[in-house]
Formats: sequence, C-alpha cells, structure tokens
Amino acid sequence: MNAPVPTHRPIQQLPDQLISQIAAGEVVERPSAVVKELLENALDAGATTITVRLEEGGVKRIAITDNGRGIEPDQMPLALARHATSKIASLTDLENVATLGFRGEALASIASVAAVSITSRTKDAPHAWEIVGSHLGTVSPSSGPLGTTIDVQDLYFNTPARRKFLKSEQTEYGHCAEVVRRIALARPDVTFSLTHNGRTIDHWAVGEMARRSSQILGNDFAEARIAIDESAGPLRLFGYAGLPTASKARADGQFFYVNGRFVRDKVLVHAVRAAYQDVLHGDRFPSYVLALDLDPALVDVNVHPSKTEVRFRDSRAVHQFVFHAVQRALAQTSATAHGSVPAPLSAAEITPSSSDAAAWRRPHEQTSFGTQLAPTFSPSPYPPGSRWDAPGTQGVAQSTANYGALFADPERPAAPMPGAPMSAAPMPMPMPSSGPSNDDFPLGFALAQLHGIYILAQNTRGLVLVDMHAAHERILYEQLKNALDAQVEGQDMQVQSLLIPMTFFADAIEVATANDHQDTLKALGFDIAALSPTTLAVRAVPTLLKNADAQTLARDVLRDVREFGGSRVLIERRNELLGTLACHTAVRANRILTIPEMNALLRQMESTERADQCNHGRPTWVQLEIAALDKLFLRGQ
Repeated sequence: MNAPVPTHRPIQQLPDQLISQIAAGEVVERPSAVVKELLENALDAGATTITVRLEEGGVKRIAITDNGRGIEPDQMPLALARHATSKIASLTDLENVATLGFRGEALASIASVAAVSITSRTKDAPHAWEIVGSHLGTVSPSSGPLGTTIDVQDLYFNTPARRKFLKSEQTEYGHCAEVVRRIALARPDVTFSLTHNGRTIDHWAVGEMARRSSQILGNDFAEARIAIDESAGPLRLFGYAGLPTASKARADGQFFYVNGRFVRDKVLVHAVRAAYQDVLHGDRFPSYVLALDLDPALVDVNVHPSKTEVRFRDSRAVHQFVFHAVQRALAQTSATAHGSVPAPLSAAEITPSSSDAAAWRRPHEQTSFGTQLAPTFSPSPYPPGSRWDAPGTQGVAQSTANYGALFADPERPAAPMPGAPMSAAPMPMPMPSSGPSNDDFPLGFALAQLHGIYILAQNTRGLVLVDMHAAHERILYEQLKNALDAQVEGQDMQVQSLLIPMTFFADAIEVATANDHQDTLKALGFDIAALSPTTLAVRAVPTLLKNADAQTLARDVLRDVREFGGSRVLIERRNELLGTLACHTAVRANRILTIPEMNALLRQMESTERADQCNHGRPTWVQLEIAALDKLFLRGQ
C-alpha cells in the first residue's frame, strides 16, 4: 500500500478551537472521562452532595449538580478557558498538588466537543448565573440552588469521526457508572446519586468507609475483608484488603487511591499482588479498597492528562511499605483471627446438583505417596489430670508427644481401599463443663477422618471440614520461612544429620550444581555432597523436613538452584522453593490419623499465620453452619 504524500504547508499558529479539540482527544476519551473530570471539580469545590444524570450512556447528556461553593459570575468565562484554574499558580503549587484537578484543561476541552452550559450560585449571591457555549459566551442571570450544575449535551456533535468510535449505549453507561463508583468509594463523606435515562440507579448516603465499600463491592467482600491502617514516616495506608476467599476471576474488585485519587500504578499493584502470593492461587485476583496518603511533594500526579498514573519520588520505599502492610494484615488470617473464618456454605451450595454430583462425591483416587513427615503437632491443650488427659483415654486428650513416632511406625495399618467403609475411629465424648470451651478453639474438636483426606470436626457453629494435607502444608511452610528468617538474623538453621547418608544416582549437572552452590544449600539447611561423578549423598536436611523423602527434597532444591542461581533462590525464589518443600513434606492422603493427632493439627492451624489457605491458595478448611445443615434435612419446616 502506498503511503500518503504529505502536504507541504508553511508553519502557522493553530486556532484556539482546534487546539482545544486536540486536547480533548487526550482528556475526553469517552463520556466516562467527562463524568470523571466534572466529579473531581465538584469535590474540589467542597461538595457534600452530588447528583449525576446521564442520558443514552452519557452521549446525549451528562448533567452533574453539586452543592459546593459555586463560581463567581466574573469567573465563569475563565472556567471555560484553556489553561485557567484556581488550583495552582506556580511551579511550587504544581509540585504539591492537593486537589484532584489542576490542569485547567477539562472544561475547555469538553466545551470544544459538546454543547456545555454552566449554572452556578455562590452563598452570597441573590440568584444563580449561567454561561452557555464557550468562554466567549455571555453570563446571564438564572435560577438555581447553592452550588454548580454543568450540563454537557451531544458529545462529539462537531467531531463525527470521534463519535463513530463510541460503543453501545449500555457499554458507555457501564464505563460512566464505574467512574462514579470509584469516586464514591473514595469519599464516603459525600452523598452520591446516579440516574440514567430518568431512572435512579444508585444512591449512596453519607456513611463510613466500611458501609460504602460493602455497598459498592457487595456483601461477599464485606464478609471477608481485613481492615488495614498502618503508618511509617510520611506514608499511611488504610482501607480494606479482601481475604483470599473473596478473590475473583477478574481484577475488577481492586481500588487503589493515592491522596484520594484513583490510580492504576504498577508499583502499587505489584506490591499488593506480592503480599497475596502466599495465600492466593495464580489464576485468582484479590479484592481490595486501599488508600495511600503521603506528602504531595513525594508523588508526581502530572504524568498523564487522565491523572490515573502517578510517579513516586521513592518508588521502592512505597512498594516495600505497601507490601509489608498488606502482608502483615494477611498474616492474621489464622482461624483465631477476627473476620478470617471462611464464609459458611449455604444449603444451595452444599446440595449437589446433577452437574457437579461427581465433584461432591470426591472419588477416592489418591494413592500412597511414600514416606511422609510426621506433623510437628503441639501438646494436648487440655488441663493435665483432667478426665480428658487421663492415661488410656481414647478421646481427644491423649498425649501428643509421640506423634512423630506414630507416623514413622511401619506397623501402622494400611490405608483402606477405595470404596471400603471408613475405619471406626474413637469418638470423643461430649465436653465436660469443667473442660476447655469450644470458644477457645475456633476449629473445634475432631470427630473422624473421611477417606483419608478430610478431618471432620465440631465447633460451636456447626461442622468444620479440614483438608489435612493443605492445612499441614501451610503449617510447614510458615515454619520453614520462620526458620530461614531466623538464620538471616544470626540464628542457626536447625538441621537433622542423617545417621546413614542417603545416596542416589545423579547426572553431571546435578553433581556440578551441588559442588558450586554449597553455601546456598547450607543456608537452606541441606548438606549434599558428591561421592563420585554420578553419586550424591544427602547427609543433613532441615529438622522440619527430617521425615520426608530426602532424595525428592534434594532433587527439588538442586533443580531450583540450577535454574535460578543461588542468590535468586534465597531472595526472589525463596518462597516458591519453600512451598515446594512443604508440599512434598506435608502429610499425604490416605494417612490414617488418630483423634489426638487430628486435634493437634487443628490447634496448630489456630496458631499459624495465613492458616486459612495453603501456599497454593486453596482453602484449608470450611465451616458448615448448623442452620445450613438443618435446611438440608428440612428441620423446622
């Protein structure tokens, strides 16, 4: 295809109208951009009540009314002039922008591609004033309440090429409504109303952030979120981070604000995502409403005309602050943390349909995975000498000191074959009034083991189902991280020397990796040495992994070290490697647990950070309410 031949013309000054239309291409991309600019102006004017009226998705009409301070009659032409603003007057003001708008481009750009009228009244004026068209229009008396109404009609009527690129009415309305929601979410102290084609769609009265966020993001988010409010020097992060149980398949529940301005910033998004990496599956996206307040001099908002991009003076410090603040909040998601209990399933969710009956039955397809590590269970939680701690008791209070030996016992019975009836486990007796309260143990007390996969427990709310492998994986993962962190702080990594070194065949690359990265392996708690050009010997492993398959662990470590290098494994890939080790080490399906072992696992879950999910993001337990169970059996109906 032949390229068009450029027309040679002398250099000339562009007319003001054309300049404004060119600027409108950046500022007024679609009707939602008009809504955003006008809402920001209303908030800058101190409005506490804002009404947004749209017609035909905002293409035909956008009318925004506020009760702000209004515009003086002699200032109204300037409001529609290019590069005229009351918000900055010098470079110092530009470097310390504390308002949402500051460029002085929005109204002039909008007026160049649409029919605009402004009606405004200040508190001292006897009546309102109106200007129509552009800054060249006449200001005339009008009627109206305190505040400002900006009416934008027939968007792009004089630029038909731009209008052809607009989408359907419903699509454009959806973008406008999303802008209103974003701004309303940041300002719960302001009342917002949204009307489309004469019908009121949304109305949010003044309230707290907790209420406003639940109204906009829904009850699922309101029931599974953690409050965050942390400060460090000039930085403050506050808002709500959704629990992994509130994650979504799309990233449409993420709202981040910098000094009250909604932004899309890669630094902030990456910091939050990194904080969720231990508790969220890679295909899911967290929901959150977070606001970062800092000195305006530390952030540049003059990056793009849309003002949704920012640049921090010290982006690394901001990244680390946000990352650690969110990570610390998510670390509280143990079973004992407020608000972290997974949402109970409704009767409809519990009852299997014909399409998912197979998934509900969970076929017993998992087989033995070889030698497993004994869970590092804690001692019995019951008072010594009580009837629950008596020698020989088959209930929940049997001593847990010998759990490691129990798991390592080769004489233990094999797992039942698929379809075989569940072995009869000793059932706990009802709790005595003098014993510990269920309120002290949110996950309750074990009743039985189901198909060698799940632990069934009873608490005050109903039935608790625990995925024992996922739960033990999280416990081990956190213990491994803590052990490695302690080593960084100068404490020794606890290692277990093997009485008889475990040898295995290795290729030349594995042998070379072991020889070249001895320091990295030692930092991770492994002693792996070459005995010959084709043989490696594992002489020591981390104490937490002492009962795992040493050969499997060694190969996993060597593979990661070879692929990513020693320094990256310890810094960037550390958590991924520890997660792999924990997964291979955690108790596997078909491992028969006793009632005391199950209870000890529940107690450790209650004291472990992030215990609601394994490090792959899967839930470790779920609560079935008594009310939901009653509905299944039609009790009380």
